[in-house]
Amino acid sequence: MKGFALAAALALVLSTAPLMAQAPAQPASPAPAPAAPAPQAPAPAPPATSQPPAAAQPAPAPQPPAPFPQGAKLAFVNLQAIAQMTADGKAANAKVQALAQKKQTEGAAKAKILQDNQQKLQTGGTVMSEQARAQLEKDIERQTVEGQRFEQDAQAELTELQQQLQQEFQRKLMPVLEQLSKEKGLQALLSAGDSGVIWADPGLDLTLEAVKKMDAGAAAPKAAAPPSAAAPRE
Repeated sequence: MKGFALAAALALVLSTAPLMAQAPAQPASPAPAPAAPAPQAPAPAPPATSQPPAAAQPAPAPQPPAPFPQGAKLAFVNLQAIAQMTADGKAANAKVQALAQKKQTEGAAKAKILQDNQQKLQTGGTVMSEQARAQLEKDIERQTVEGQRFEQDAQAELTELQQQLQQEFQRKLMPVLEQLSKEKGLQALLSAGDSGVIWADPGLDLTLEAVKKMDAGAAAPKAAAPPSAAAPRE
């Protein structure tokens, strides 16, 4: 099919854990201990019965996808669902989450050092020598600036990783969507989240087919390269 085009830009959904703020939070005052509950009388035992327990009801079987309308030339996919359901999308999300957790741990350690120094200045600043107090104040100021810079750099690193993974995901997804569109004989394939679709036949939703096709392509073993011909003996 010539002239294949995706109606909207691909959006890869990658959630990130928020970075811990560098400014230390004030410790909360301890809550009063709850009053001990009044003793309760033991509940009466249920009457014995000879009836066997009822069997658990089986979970309802998943509904099969609606059939694709015969002769349809237009269909759509949910790009966010594809990113969340495919193996490649889940792996990308795990990478972002791992980096976010690492940066959050590092930020928490820096914030703890700053908080300790602030507490030290608050409780013992009056008994310190003038030189020691001035040095501690400089350390606090430096650590505050470094903490803010660390948070900015961490957010930039996360954004860069997201963009890189989005490009890699798009590079793998586009051929899958193009092949699926050719198999269905489509003239256009839309993004459900960007095309402004109000209603459409459920059979036109090719999201699950795209997920299966993409995962199948990722799981397929790559063909081994043919062995090179041996050099002729002299």
